[in-house]
Amino acid sequence: MKFERSSGILLHPSSLPSKYGIGDLGPNAYKFVDLLVETKQKLWQILPLGPTGYGDSPYQCFSTFAGNPFLISIEKLIEESLLDENEPALKDNFNNKLVDYGRVINFKYAILRKAFLRFIESKDKQLKTKFNTFCDKNSSWLDDYALFMSLKDHFGGKPWSEWEENIKLRRPEAMAKYRKELADNINFQKFMQYIFFKQWFELKEYANTNEIKIIGDIPIYVAFDSSDAWSSPSTFYFDEDMNPIKVAGVPPDYFSKTGQLWGNPLYNWETLKETSYAWWIDRIRSINELVDIIRIDHFRGFAGYWAVPYGDKTAANGKWEKGPGAGLFIAIKNALGDLPILAEDLGFLTEDVHELRDKFGFPSMKILQFGFDSKEGSPYVPHLFTPNSVVYTGTHDNDTIIGWYKKAPEEDKHYVREYMNTDAKDISWDFIRHAWMSVAVFALAPMQDMLSLDSECRMNTPSVASGNWQWRFTWDQITPQVKEKLLKLTKLYSR
Repeated sequence: MKFERSSGILLHPSSLPSKYGIGDLGPNAYKFVDLLVETKQKLWQILPLGPTGYGDSPYQCFSTFAGNPFLISIEKLIEESLLDENEPALKDNFNNKLVDYGRVINFKYAILRKAFLRFIESKDKQLKTKFNTFCDKNSSWLDDYALFMSLKDHFGGKPWSEWEENIKLRRPEAMAKYRKELADNINFQKFMQYIFFKQWFELKEYANTNEIKIIGDIPIYVAFDSSDAWSSPSTFYFDEDMNPIKVAGVPPDYFSKTGQLWGNPLYNWETLKETSYAWWIDRIRSINELVDIIRIDHFRGFAGYWAVPYGDKTAANGKWEKGPGAGLFIAIKNALGDLPILAEDLGFLTEDVHELRDKFGFPSMKILQFGFDSKEGSPYVPHLFTPNSVVYTGTHDNDTIIGWYKKAPEEDKHYVREYMNTDAKDISWDFIRHAWMSVAVFALAPMQDMLSLDSECRMNTPSVASGNWQWRFTWDQITPQVKEKLLKLTKLYSR
């Protein structure tokens, strides 16, 4: 699919300002869209929107189809009379610069439960009809997800692999028993999903009306402790007791002698092929409704992936296995048409990855920060870009530009200063300028780089289990100078 030259900001909704502890889909999200419009941006890139699990990571969600209830706007629930703005429970003093997930989870669940009780008591027939329509339309994933989350509550938050055997293995009598016993919580889970998607689609419509396109992220793998793995075991390499046979990872390399053990269940591509990749088509159809452009994470895994025997403590003993290749994307195209897809083609790439990406014309990713890292080599310097690519100053996994530059070897700093013809006093904006001036069709920068922030504001540090995904900005950081610089570059380089 052909894209138009444009630019934008990478910012997950959780990083938006809000007085309720975490950014959400309420007034500040609309204000952020207004900021994009004011500065002539056309793109808003977000991270996966699913309900976060282990480590609060949006890349380890309890479902690939569900939405994160903690992003639900309390202000919008008040507008709809599902909450009272004078509720004593709404009086809480949260950190406005970091998400304290422990407090937010307890706070929001309690508030959303109050809204659910108001919904149950409501005489608004239209509201309940819309809810029932939503449940019917999404029953293919929603019924299992709502039961899964209710079972997690019932079993004290344990992963499904540690539940009692009858329900772990989804035996019919156990499924019927728990659907009856947990009916109230199941309906509460469905209610939260209804509200999330209602608020999301209202926000998306506002963005689209203002000519802002949303780039959404789809991880290649799902979490082991997820409704997806529990409800569709034949999709994955599981044995008859629903234990993984092999799991995902990355092979040993320059950075890690034992590789990276991710632990996600691997797809049984042979079984998926027999269904014409129906599960994946449903997954792509779902995100295609949520966003305007799809970024597929770890694209190289579709050509070949690193499979590690389950139970291994490191990824060292894994081996390369062949992915579904073009067959999957042909099936997706036949079912859904020519979709706006970007390929996250970073990491160890072989020729078959390039061939797969180019066969379908998917733009590749260029991380400008990598272009000046002497350990990386450099297909990422701007003079080597092609128009069918997407350039980022950095991603959610990178340090900020300021943080990276401070820690970089002197030879890398010297290369940057020479290449960019700069004294590096405004290094974040030097990088943004070179991203915007490049031939890449899309240019994006994390909000942290727009605000020239240091390492303590990075979104994620890979391989570090805690303290990630917490960063938030405040509106007073968006100075007239920041807006002026962004607008000027966007006009200057025809973005």
